[in-house]
Amino acid sequence: MAIPTSNLAHLLLQTARRFPERDALIWRAQRWSWAEQAARVRAGAGGLLAAGIAPGDRVLVHARNSNALIEVMWACWMVGAVFVPTNFRLTPAEVGYLAQSSRAKAHIFDAAFPEHAAAARAADPTAVLHLAIDPRGGPGTWEALASAALPGPAHPVDVEYDHPCWFFYTSGTTGRPKAAVLTHGQMEYVVTNHLCDLMPGTTEGDASLVIAPLSHGAGVHALSQVARGAVSVLLSSERLDCAEAWALVARHRITNMFTVPTILTMLTRDPSVDQHDHSSLRYVIYAGAPMYRADQQHALRKLGRVLVQYFGLGEVTGNITVLPPDLHSVEDDPAFPIGSCGFPRTGMEIAILDPAGTRLAAGETGEICVRGPGVFPGYFENPEANAKSFAHGWFNTGDLGHLDAKGFLYITGRASDMYISGGSNVYPREVEELLLTHPAVAEACVLGMPDPKWGETGVAVLVAAPGQSIDTAALNGLLDGRLSRYKWPARYVVWPELPKSGYGKVVKREVRRLLEEERA
Repeated sequence: MAIPTSNLAHLLLQTARRFPERDALIWRAQRWSWAEQAARVRAGAGGLLAAGIAPGDRVLVHARNSNALIEVMWACWMVGAVFVPTNFRLTPAEVGYLAQSSRAKAHIFDAAFPEHAAAARAADPTAVLHLAIDPRGGPGTWEALASAALPGPAHPVDVEYDHPCWFFYTSGTTGRPKAAVLTHGQMEYVVTNHLCDLMPGTTEGDASLVIAPLSHGAGVHALSQVARGAVSVLLSSERLDCAEAWALVARHRITNMFTVPTILTMLTRDPSVDQHDHSSLRYVIYAGAPMYRADQQHALRKLGRVLVQYFGLGEVTGNITVLPPDLHSVEDDPAFPIGSCGFPRTGMEIAILDPAGTRLAAGETGEICVRGPGVFPGYFENPEANAKSFAHGWFNTGDLGHLDAKGFLYITGRASDMYISGGSNVYPREVEELLLTHPAVAEACVLGMPDPKWGETGVAVLVAAPGQSIDTAALNGLLDGRLSRYKWPARYVVWPELPKSGYGKVVKREVRRLLEEERA
């Protein structure tokens, strides 16, 4: 039975009615009020309709953070189209695949990426609309649509609960990216839950700094700001400038921001953190990967108890666990769930299952599985992935971990990261955590490599801290007595940097490839 629900675009329109003159967005020297943003979105939606974009059509968007990226998102929903954003750091070939696999009817590309636009056009020749994001305007640009005199639709089109609104592409670190289909009904829950569990008490008096690409988690985070009328502030460019970020926090009295652990570590270890007032911060939210304990402690010392951790994949739009500020501690106090990524989000349920789908007891390690209103309905046109991901009546995350007696979740690592050495399971994260406690180690990545005697043994790829050199004997001394010998890395490698995805995550597949090249 079709279940009608509110179109996500109503969040913007409601806020524009309540706070028309308040700032909605600040980018560089420009400001847009809620009324101005809503007017540009309506005009852009009118342009999409005139070009033949209809409910259910996919709109591929490849762009850096900007006012236009945000406007395109809302305009898509106004007309019932599906927002299909890409990570702007992808290659032209990768973007071409997303265009082809989504069968997008419209391509909207940042003018800085002509090769990407050409690759998408070649891979998806059925698209009927091609627009450039170029603030200078002119024919064929988003600016021409959004600044048109025609008012566009007054109200968003009617949608149903399961009507797709967003193709959230997986990062593709283990293969071709898959399009997770997010729906209007699901996302209404996600916005509500973010406000409930991550940023309680958010109002129009708050301000959010956007650090990560709006194409993925940061875009979901931004929706919650719109729902409450909080202004969003963008960095001036796509490159992270820690000094600029902290200056913006002070200038705009930023109260919340969303990032990933690697970026949060960069921000809090940069000297500029001590040169600007960040006392306005209430919620510094980090997700996307577990944060190493040493980095977490450093961030707490610099910022105070404002950290909020959550665990969640794109398929669950971040809604699996939360560890609020009051459960973060600098000290390794047993009263706190040290090492945990938190407890289940409101309305969500977590189970640890074995390969047969049987629930495991507290303390037992298995696959982390989840169900609840935050879970997506499935991948676009991918029945094999859907069957695998929804085995046993749960969404199977592919992550390993355990629950304690109180229901706090502890992540061991990706199932694909675990390796077997001499018949024993080794979870790389456990080794990485210990190595990172050594002052000479800035970053660590451990993975299993083939070994003729043991089947697999660990290789630790390390990045030295500034001004430090790494002594492998000292590292083994650190592990001695803290970690069983079979878990010790058989080899240490020091690189100037680790390869990372566009989302700031270490790409172990690429680390493995580079190691194999070194050994060839």
